[in-house]
Amino acid sequence: MRQIVLDTETTGLEHQQGHRIIEIGCVELERRRATGRYFHHYIQPDREVDEGALAVHGISNEFLADKPRFDQVVDEFLEFVCGAELIIHNAPFDMGFLNAELKRLGERYPAMETQCSVIDSLALARQMHPGQRNSLDALCKRYGVNNEHRELHGALLDARILADVYLVMTGGQTSLSLGAHESSGDQAQDGAGEVVRRLADDRPRLRVISATKEELDHHAVFLDALSESAGGACIWSRD
Repeated sequence: MRQIVLDTETTGLEHQQGHRIIEIGCVELERRRATGRYFHHYIQPDREVDEGALAVHGISNEFLADKPRFDQVVDEFLEFVCGAELIIHNAPFDMGFLNAELKRLGERYPAMETQCSVIDSLALARQMHPGQRNSLDALCKRYGVNNEHRELHGALLDARILADVYLVMTGGQTSLSLGAHESSGDQAQDGAGEVVRRLADDRPRLRVISATKEELDHHAVFLDALSESAGGACIWSRD
């Protein structure tokens, strides 16, 4: 299964009020393991960043002035996510902004829901932990995911943290070690949007321990007794 953990940063809270996306960050999972591939872009929104939003993510109008516009990165973005299962914390927010950006580009770009399936990790967390705080920071604390380096919100950073949280929350995996695949700070700030391919399957081979003949014989005796007590042949009995 191919999954993309996605996050955005925006100029404000409501796309209905004309607010725009200013950063997209995505990391790829294959069979619940990080592949090392990611998508990342800062985006020129052609409007001012609200002061409240600036306090959350720290991305200024000056920093965004020379960044590409959404229509310049949309094809690369859609190629990266198309056909995958998106994992998004508070998915209606990010999907609303993405669909608003796509709608501005015309009928050539259909809604995100037609190109990807979506899991809302916030809705999932609320089902698992009703009545509790389920923000990304709260989930990090609950599941022991290290987010000490997260002073401000950032789309790529938050996507990487969410990937760790989601895997622990849904299957007990404790760490993706995503930091090992992270680009340097300079690379993350330049908004180049390079898609990196790295192999992540560096685990040692699992040790296989076979049963001894004595253990197999004891097992056969047990199955015979089980079959007799059940009044018929045991389906696990040897031929």
